[in-house]
Amino acid sequence: MLEVSALCCMRGEREIFRDMSFVLADGAWIHIRGENGAGKTTLLKALTGLLRPASGSVAWNGIPLHESRDDFHRDLLYLGHANGIKDDLDAAENLMLAGSIVDAPTAAEITLAMRELGLNPSSRTPVRSLSQGQKRRVALSRLALGRTKLWILDEPFAALDTAAVASVCRLMDRHLDRGGALVLTSHQEVPLGGRGTEVWIGTPQENNP
Repeated sequence: MLEVSALCCMRGEREIFRDMSFVLADGAWIHIRGENGAGKTTLLKALTGLLRPASGSVAWNGIPLHESRDDFHRDLLYLGHANGIKDDLDAAENLMLAGSIVDAPTAAEITLAMRELGLNPSSRTPVRSLSQGQKRRVALSRLALGRTKLWILDEPFAALDTAAVASVCRLMDRHLDRGGALVLTSHQEVPLGGRGTEVWIGTPQENNP
């Protein structure tokens, strides 16, 4: 599904990483690892097409991203450090807006998605009034809608309690069981089954002096 070949990214005049290559198939997931500042978020942005690499290529279903951007974005759910939600809207309205990019979800689907993350479907509180953990749950509820084939998630467990982390992991496992693909960064161990692979930027910590 996703093929990364000899990718090199720069930050100003400094090379962050080079010769990054891997393939992500249906039903598989990759955990991007590296120390703080190694370039994990930069790599994710390059995978989504939000950042142009200095060299190398990213292809989706055999077609370079710059040739299939619209199709790729219909298949992609990207969640970065920012939650990507509208402060003036409530949780359900945010899910309706996010889901409509691919295929508008029904009210029943939104209710189920919110319950998956422990949110109250009947709440009409604007998300600006929610805690950071609740805002993250609203953003992650998009996963429960199951609308896209590829998930790219930057620190999805940030600000979540143990119960919410378990809920997100269940959604990830379900996504993989259905043949979806997943790329994520996390400072925590990721308790997922299936075909998982670690991709390191820089030297693995356990091998550092």
